[in-house]
Amino acid sequence: MSLSDHRHSPTYCFSVFAAAEASVMPRVLELFAKRGLTPTQVHGVLGGPANADLAIDVQATGLEPDTAAHIARCLRQLVYVERVLTAVKSATPEAAREAAEG
Repeated sequence: MSLSDHRHSPTYCFSVFAAAEASVMPRVLELFAKRGLTPTQVHGVLGGPANADLAIDVQATGLEPDTAAHIARCLRQLVYVERVLTAVKSATPEAAREAAEG
């Protein structure tokens, strides 16, 4: 996919809430890596009582909708993952219209 295509592609956002276990972050990122995908943004933070909770936000551009849905299902099946929220944001209003019409 060209750089121009990425600018007009939607960005898929995944918010993963899990127990603060050392294996969670690499397992989350592995779901992208094994598909040859490099997330455009990754952020993780510990919180909750005694820092026992982990929140990971991953954003990726250039995914097909069915691939994004599959990744979300796989994230929900990971050990220690309690909840996964997903969202889609468009880079431009034109891209949003094209996605809605598509």
